[in-house]
Amino acid sequence: MTEVIRIQEGVLADNDRAAEDLRLRFRESGTCVVNLMSGPGAGKTTLLERTAEALQGRLRLGVAVGDIQTSRDADRIARHGVPVVQINTGDACHLDARMVTPAADHLLPLGLDLLIVENVGNLVCPAEFEIGEDAKVVMLSVTEGADKPAKYPLMFHVSRLMLVSKVDLLPHVDFSMEAAIADARALNPDLQVIALSARTGEGLDPWIDWLLGLRDKARGR
Repeated sequence: MTEVIRIQEGVLADNDRAAEDLRLRFRESGTCVVNLMSGPGAGKTTLLERTAEALQGRLRLGVAVGDIQTSRDADRIARHGVPVVQINTGDACHLDARMVTPAADHLLPLGLDLLIVENVGNLVCPAEFEIGEDAKVVMLSVTEGADKPAKYPLMFHVSRLMLVSKVDLLPHVDFSMEAAIADARALNPDLQVIALSARTGEGLDPWIDWLLGLRDKARGR
């Protein structure tokens, strides 16, 4: 009889245990955690720069940045006075709980109110791995096309919020906001949506309000 070894199930089970350990640590420290995911180039780092500016003096923000190589994104965010940890994954296309643990070791003693984890740019793998977060957020830029929720369903199914980014470019691209939202909500009827532009500032206030509300709920656990 042939023995079947289900590698993916084992990997995910191990990760889930590590994620639960992280979740307990986040709760004990009173830190709200957001897992920010998108394809490459959707604008996560620019949004985090604007977020750091908007939250200055309002709460203590920390960021962990996942990239295959370089610290360029982390360096950009650090210029805004935010504590940042760079996580280089080598050839891995996602962050998992074990990768995030050393970043938590460094950042949690700082007494953070909010930790945003900027995941590796990929619309597939990051959605499969829990990292102990309070909420997953997916960012979809208008330059990527409205068909992405239907083509990459898990990412939109597991997220609590969809950010539609770069809306200042809508006059110049073929993107249907209505179609993108309809496909995403067919996968996740409770999905919240915020359309924004980190460059013009459109939609940033609702994003900041959403983060503050999530933090308040996390603190009230």
